[in-house]
Amino acid sequence: MRARFTVDEIAAAALRIVDDQGLNALSMRALAAALGTGPMTVYNYVTDKTGLEELVVAAVVAEISVPQPTDDWRHDVHAVAHAMWQGVRAHPAAVPLVLTRRMSSSTGFAVAEALVAALTRAGLSDRDRLAAFHGVLGFVTGAAQAELAGPLTAGAEDSGDAAARIGAVAGAEYPHVAALSGVAMQTSVDDDFSRGLQMLVDGIAGAVS
Repeated sequence: MRARFTVDEIAAAALRIVDDQGLNALSMRALAAALGTGPMTVYNYVTDKTGLEELVVAAVVAEISVPQPTDDWRHDVHAVAHAMWQGVRAHPAAVPLVLTRRMSSSTGFAVAEALVAALTRAGLSDRDRLAAFHGVLGFVTGAAQAELAGPLTAGAEDSGDAAARIGAVAGAEYPHVAALSGVAMQTSVDDDFSRGLQMLVDGIAGAVS
């Protein structure tokens, strides 16, 4: 007998709940209501809240378009990192789950494989390749977490208030922090990400023997 729902349909419905109502709204009962069925039906697909959260992460990662490899490993690292960044930030309420469960499903391996392959083409040693892999992942997820924390850069809602507050608190006691809060008003989240990633890739290139 054909199952009433596919796993992908369950995951998509769970992600819509998180997108529309926030992470705290995610539950077996809420998912069942969204699907127009009873909670016991949902338990045929996922056994607990942890499994439900993993489905949400799988749905987020599944939307990431993995770029095709080229002969330029630097370009490929940039492309994969930007694809991850755009995929994760498209679902800001799901970021906490992506940070803690991103590799618990094989769905995420395609993105990881593309990144590792690019770093392998760079000619890094095994240890350096692992460190670079963690570095890029950490940079992307850290950027997503920072954006989720609230506005600081130009174009974001209340960014002026945020920068002014940081500058006021830092004051003369922490002049460098105060000055940097002003610089943040002259850039954007996307520009900060691209610049930071370029610096990271330059550092990785410097490790190639």
